[in-house]
Amino acid sequence: MRKAHKIDMHVFQGYHMNRSAIPDLSSRELLAVCTIAEHGSFMAASLTLSISQPALTRTVQRVEQAIGLEVFRRTTRRLEITPAGQEFIALANRILADLRISFASMREISDEQRGQVIVAAVMSVAYTQLPRIVARYRESRTRVEIQIREGVHGTVLDDVRSGVADLGVTYVDEVPVEFSAITLATEAFHVVMPKGHPLSSKAGITLDEVSRYAMVSLPKEAQTRRFLDGLASAAGLILQHAVTVNQFATVMQCVHARVGLAIVPGGAVPSALSAGLISRPLTKPAVNRTVGVVLLRDRGLTPSARGFLGQLQDDWSLSGADKSVRRENSV
Repeated sequence: MRKAHKIDMHVFQGYHMNRSAIPDLSSRELLAVCTIAEHGSFMAASLTLSISQPALTRTVQRVEQAIGLEVFRRTTRRLEITPAGQEFIALANRILADLRISFASMREISDEQRGQVIVAAVMSVAYTQLPRIVARYRESRTRVEIQIREGVHGTVLDDVRSGVADLGVTYVDEVPVEFSAITLATEAFHVVMPKGHPLSSKAGITLDEVSRYAMVSLPKEAQTRRFLDGLASAAGLILQHAVTVNQFATVMQCVHARVGLAIVPGGAVPSALSAGLISRPLTKPAVNRTVGVVLLRDRGLTPSARGFLGQLQDDWSLSGADKSVRRENSV
């Protein structure tokens, strides 16, 4: 074998090399050298790798030429690894191990077996539909971390716009041009109240009737509250926002405690009924809003986020709310 010029192997450790100083070696070549070292024989390595000995010899010569080092020294009795070769082989094994780990991780991410999904959602969705969908998604993807960021419509858009969230679930009747929207469903709004409330005997409740009672409401910046205030103002009414809370769950708790009424989207009806409340559709005017997913245009989704979006579209259904509405109307 041609005797290659020896150089200090410390060039492979801790030394910052520019691109021109990095040897042009393939993983197949590194594997060939490591296999020879492991078996201590060109013949055994050629059988393991299913290549001929002459081809294996040429591969080693190519590696030694690329790095400027003699890796193996063959005598009539045995194959020896040079001191520089031992250091190179250790480095090659680390590189191959890192490649195996990295490719395994990439396959897991591609197959949605590992990763992270951050979802921004308006509070009513985060409190009602989203937990069930997250549970379904994680049934087969236990190593994917899900983060839910609850907020009002504006903060959901801000989270998606800034890249903090992969996608947002909010009202999509009107969204800025930088977003694309995927419609999930149209929700009618309902008035929830404690049992025995004077309005509970009605089949439907008007905004004028709601305005006569104290209300439990979300913050002023919530799009739904601004929308309802706008409808009331157009009708010459003023809604009595007696208590303002920042969490949708607190809305239900306050209504249950008889603090006041609340107007909620149809998707929240099952939760209201399970909390022992009464729900009636809002009429005159009947209010409908479109719930959907917002994505930032021209930004791709990770495999995990794309899978979650598919689960969201497949599982989103207002059938549970519809059944609850039929049930409440019979109460």
